[in-house]
Amino acid sequence: MDLGIRGRTAIVCASSQGLGRACAQALGEAGVILVINGRNRSLLEQTAAEIRHSTGAPVTPVLADVSTSDGQAALLEACPTPDILINNNGGPPLRSFLDLDRQALLDGVTMNMVTPIELIQKVIQSMTARGFGRIVNITSVSVKMPLAGLDLSSGARAGLTAFVAGVARTVADKNVTINNLLPGSFDTARLRSNLSSAAKRNQVSEDEAAARAKANIPAKRFGTPAEFGQTCAFLCSVHAGYITGQNILLDGGAYPAAF
Repeated sequence: MDLGIRGRTAIVCASSQGLGRACAQALGEAGVILVINGRNRSLLEQTAAEIRHSTGAPVTPVLADVSTSDGQAALLEACPTPDILINNNGGPPLRSFLDLDRQALLDGVTMNMVTPIELIQKVIQSMTARGFGRIVNITSVSVKMPLAGLDLSSGARAGLTAFVAGVARTVADKNVTINNLLPGSFDTARLRSNLSSAAKRNQVSEDEAAARAKANIPAKRFGTPAEFGQTCAFLCSVHAGYITGQNILLDGGAYPAAF
């Protein structure tokens, strides 16, 4: 399917690896001009080179922390008026809510709620002026199905979800959409790190920890980053202009509800 976005420009945050990289890869395959982002220079430059090679898309790597004003300015200097914005950022680590002090709470909200809102504020007017814009926020299945220990991540991302729900309706008539992708268990380096920790905690092998995790997913497998990226690319396409303000689960059926 031709997504109809060849030649469009995109900022993809936190995209040197994992699900962010998968989104950048899929957009590159659709002919989008990319600005990718990360905090590890060698990994970021390697990713940029690999996406250029595999897709032929122009890719500009920006070394920056998107949670900072300077980091956001660097992204927007590289791409002042993007047609597409993919908001993504790391979340707070697994931790009891009793151990969260005020600074930890503020940092978590800044990373997973304030930062994407700030970036949306900075790009949305140019999108509405052109009559085209696609904003996708990568949140988490924990927005709908909170997980103990990820309370700060769940709360901050839920706050973002509620905030953009109203904003999305104010720009829908300008062909600007805002949607959220809620990933469950995807086979990324972060998932493998969590499985390794779980294996040590439960005194089992990493293969056994993975098997136990898969057993709790109706699809009986982890998602692949590529299928996540392709879903993101579709939401950015000309075909998805009537989808806005939605929370789209990609979790293999793990969230047990009809609605």
